[in-house]
Amino acid sequence: MPAVKKTALLLTCATLLSLSATAPALADDGPGGKKDDQPKPPAHMSTVGGARLGEPGTQVDLGKGAPVLPKGLSARSWLVSDAESGEVLAAHNAHWRLAPASTLKMLFADTVLPKFPKTQKHRVALTDMEGIGAGSSLVGIKENETYSVHDLWLGVFLRSGNDAVHVLSAMNGGVRQTVKDMQKHAEELQALDTRVVTPDGYDEKGQVSSAYDLTLFARSGLQKKDFREYCATATAQFPGKTEKVKKGKDKGRTKRESFGIQNTNRLLTGAPGVEPYKGIAGVKNGSTTNAGNTFTGVAERDGKVLLVTVMNPSSGEPHAVYKETARLLDWGFAAHGKVEPVGELVPPRGASTGSGKGAPGGSDSRNVAHASGEQSSGMGVALGITAGVLALVAGGLFLLNRRWPLPDLVRRRRG
Repeated sequence: MPAVKKTALLLTCATLLSLSATAPALADDGPGGKKDDQPKPPAHMSTVGGARLGEPGTQVDLGKGAPVLPKGLSARSWLVSDAESGEVLAAHNAHWRLAPASTLKMLFADTVLPKFPKTQKHRVALTDMEGIGAGSSLVGIKENETYSVHDLWLGVFLRSGNDAVHVLSAMNGGVRQTVKDMQKHAEELQALDTRVVTPDGYDEKGQVSSAYDLTLFARSGLQKKDFREYCATATAQFPGKTEKVKKGKDKGRTKRESFGIQNTNRLLTGAPGVEPYKGIAGVKNGSTTNAGNTFTGVAERDGKVLLVTVMNPSSGEPHAVYKETARLLDWGFAAHGKVEPVGELVPPRGASTGSGKGAPGGSDSRNVAHASGEQSSGMGVALGITAGVLALVAGGLFLLNRRWPLPDLVRRRRG
């Protein structure tokens, strides 16, 4: 072999050996590939809520005696906040604009829920459910059947039903009008990372939100008594299809059975490998191809109420979004009062501070009416709502640093 060709061959072999030694297979790095292969947040993001929240990476100021943040957090973005004061205790890429999945339904509910009384009935037309994305989560709504608004909201919150979202959107003037309303409401809440394309959170080009904005949606929604009840409901009965009885004394008559539905929030209901979280009271989970798994949760412990949002964990751990949320909640309760806030959850635009005794829609009500067939998780107790409320969003009044209206149905696992 000529000397030149032999030298070239040796160099090529050496180069290949070098590459194989320095570039391990992606399978060795977990489902998401190497950490360096993961998308990176922008160098500069929104500074709504404080300059620190616009910086990439983890933001936390640990004081004396404060626990360190949990290990193994793989989410692209997360945020821990005090739901009462609005203080952000810690955050990671808080304003990174990412696909939200069904957590966007919190904005949908906060926007549309006040428009229709829960007793209102609606007969579903085929056109009501046009445009539902392939593979969407459904509660099982049938055309030409009549549902109450209460039924539809149970479908939205418990089963994350895109069919229920589209029917409520049809009642609201259609999907286009509902998207417009949601975008306007997001801007009122100063959730400026959010761009709404669909009301249900289904993957669409350009549809984004952030851990910060999703937390604002949850905080605003939880001012509404019905919102609190729906997101804290573990199980319920949902109307089925009307059918003719084929046998027995009622043969020939029509009958409509109901079927059970369970909340897909695994920190509320539990699942293999996931224990219900002590003090959990909602709010919403989501999962799509682009978004990965997303979740915003609210929990109460020892008089403290925390909101945690987690977006798109990449660890590959089963139920990672719930487990990372639980770890951050545990950290938040342990660190409360021992960290300096790195930002704040801003009030809605035009809001002023003041005092008051109650909020429109029953935020200060101590009584909860339970619909037949709806059950708690079997591990909770109702909490009375303490004097004073945080937000009277509908009235334009935002009360700061006061006792927040705790969810009426808080699920607390007894130790």
